[in-house]
Amino acid sequence: MLQATGATILGMPVARLLAAHNKAAATKAEHVILFWNGGGMSHIDTWDPKPGRPVQGEFSAINTSADGIQISSIFPNLARQMHHCALVRSVVGSNGAHARATYELQTSYNVDPTLIHPGLGSIVVHEKDRIGDLPSFITINGQAPKPGYFGQSCAAYYVGEPGDTDPYLAFPAGIHEARGNERLDLLARMNARAIKQSGNAAFKATETAMKEAVALMKSPALKVFDLDKENPNTLARYGDTDFGRGALLARKLVETGVRFVQINRGGFDTHSNNFPAMENHGLEMDPALGALIEDLAVNGKLSSTLVLMLSEFGRTPRINNNAGRDHHASCFSCLIAGGGIKGGRVIGASDKDAMEPISRQVKPSDLHATVCHALGIDHEKEVYTSQDRPSMLIREGAEPIRELFV
Repeated sequence: MLQATGATILGMPVARLLAAHNKAAATKAEHVILFWNGGGMSHIDTWDPKPGRPVQGEFSAINTSADGIQISSIFPNLARQMHHCALVRSVVGSNGAHARATYELQTSYNVDPTLIHPGLGSIVVHEKDRIGDLPSFITINGQAPKPGYFGQSCAAYYVGEPGDTDPYLAFPAGIHEARGNERLDLLARMNARAIKQSGNAAFKATETAMKEAVALMKSPALKVFDLDKENPNTLARYGDTDFGRGALLARKLVETGVRFVQINRGGFDTHSNNFPAMENHGLEMDPALGALIEDLAVNGKLSSTLVLMLSEFGRTPRINNNAGRDHHASCFSCLIAGGGIKGGRVIGASDKDAMEPISRQVKPSDLHATVCHALGIDHEKEVYTSQDRPSMLIREGAEPIRELFV
């Protein structure tokens, strides 16, 4: 009643006080693990199976640990962890081309030729304080989106092969530590002089990258990247593949304090031979995803770690003449776990053949707003570009999927 009448308490509108309380109560996440599946992952062959329909394809739907929720048979291990997970089956994109759809799913915005928007990882590390010595944003098995107008300090640290030593984080052979430090000091002075004389932003970005690299090189936390000392049984559970090692490394990184980890996997553009390709994806992805979510739940880290799997769009329900599926942006799905969400539920629904949503349409920007909501970030915050142009942190009109948190 007080809210409806516009009443105030100590000069603050009751509606705003209630909104602030609800926002604070929902904030539980401190870290994000984003699995980015490039190419457009089939929603029917993963999170939204249609058993008995002509669009079903070669995979069956299997029951999971969440009552009433079925997923594709390529994910038997993950099925046992679905009580920790939620599915959104009604995502509606606006781009059917890879580059433009990738940009939208990673930044929440459509491509703008005059501006590069920061990706989701850069948004998170811009808004959340750093924890520990490691970079706040790490990308594995592929490059992450550019930080855009947030600059080099919000760029991702790149890990090409999870478990391999970064050769750039050690002095070259024959250069002892004292001599190496002298070279670094000389380089820092030269960079500072160049920045002062030219004012070029590129020099400033280089200086930031150098400071980050030197700090990381000298940090004892660097040992977290070494997977060779990991228990062989643990590696076997995740799968001794790039994807499995990447998922294991992601778990270790968030346990060390890293804010945002992105794991990249390609090969989902299955215009032909969709089913053997998806079966091979499942063989690598399923053990890693199941082990990751189980371990995060056991060690108490799942409640503060939001796990998200995205792709730029889905695939057509219709199977083409090459036994493949084509681009389909008008309805697709995503997986979310942890970070304060309530597992074992489905948000939205597609029609009988997964062509179009029939309830609770979700925009890609709503997914970004949901991540911000989980982390306690104001997704409607106004920020400024390097040209002092005002911009919204997340695309205007985005709304968190609040049903995930209640």
